[in-house]
Amino acid sequence: MASPVEAQLILCDAAQAESGKVHMLGAGWSVTSSPTAPHAVAVLIKIPWDRANQRLPLKLQLLDSDGRPVKVPTADGEASIATEAGVEVGRPPGLAPGTMLDASFAFNVPSLPLAPGRYEWRMTFAEQEYVAAFTVGRR
Repeated sequence: MASPVEAQLILCDAAQAESGKVHMLGAGWSVTSSPTAPHAVAVLIKIPWDRANQRLPLKLQLLDSDGRPVKVPTADGEASIATEAGVEVGRPPGLAPGTMLDASFAFNVPSLPLAPGRYEWRMTFAEQEYVAAFTVGRR
């Protein structure tokens, strides 16, 4: 059985991933208003040594309080707010067995016209789920 990965989702006002690090502004909020301000989901991942050099599937999506994908109007009709990718980290030569390897990214989100209620960013990664929940309050 493969070792479990570790991950954190952090809601922030802005984020940028560069050189294996994520730079965040206004990190850690969980309540907002609608329409939401542009924001970001910063994702910090630790991959076990024994899972290096393997492509691990990742899906990040915005869900409503009933667990349904949130859809927003676009020029081409309604669309879910989601991204999918594969994450693969290499194991540098000489790395001690058991060392965790870093992977990270930032998913930037435009202003969204969300109804008041509870929402969550849910990430499925390497057969595990991670969640960052937030509430949209009434104005």
